[in-house]
Amino acid sequence: MATAETWLIVAAERREFDGILDRCGGSTKLEWPGARFACEVKRGSDRWLLVANGPGALLVRKALERKVDVSRVISTGFCGALDPALQVGDIVVAGKQPGSPNSRFATGEILSADRVAVTAAEKRSLRDKTGAVAVEMEASAVAQKAAEWGVPFHCIRVVSDTAAEDLPLDFNLYRDAQGRFSRFRIALAAMARPFTAIPALLRLDNNCRCAAAALGEFFAHCQF
Repeated sequence: MATAETWLIVAAERREFDGILDRCGGSTKLEWPGARFACEVKRGSDRWLLVANGPGALLVRKALERKVDVSRVISTGFCGALDPALQVGDIVVAGKQPGSPNSRFATGEILSADRVAVTAAEKRSLRDKTGAVAVEMEASAVAQKAAEWGVPFHCIRVVSDTAAEDLPLDFNLYRDAQGRFSRFRIALAAMARPFTAIPALLRLDNNCRCAAAALGEFFAHCQF
């Protein structure tokens, strides 16, 4: 009989967990100092602790200040593709790979950066400089915490924007001192360009919904 495990799964935003939550049949809210969202779900005999506190390393460190007794730590959520072959909804795994017989996934280096890669040109540059297949903002900080705690770390991401596309706005302009995105300022910027930015934001939102669903499907079958 397999030993029951507790997984700590860390994302930037609660919506990145939507696909996982849809497949778990209920969750229990957790009081988690330093995090904006935390809950517990059950998967068979295992416990999954889902924690989100915003984008970037600083907010990860705030959420993970206290050591947690877990079997493994996973950084998850959306990522931007740097490899032109990756499409929206594709799963990308770095490090030790899970077994997932019902799901396909790509492997390769996932770059952590403290900014959003906004344009296709920026993504090409990052690909050329690093060889990474995707870029995100938290995994490196989550990996550091896992190393401090002496537990296995995994990075499982899902593509929300491809290497060939520009994002509708430069979201880096709308972050506060801690790194959080201001939805109000983003909305104002979009309203200033209603015929271009708003439709593009709606497409990105739909991509994120599809990506979250694909991530939930992957987690429903993955094993370590």
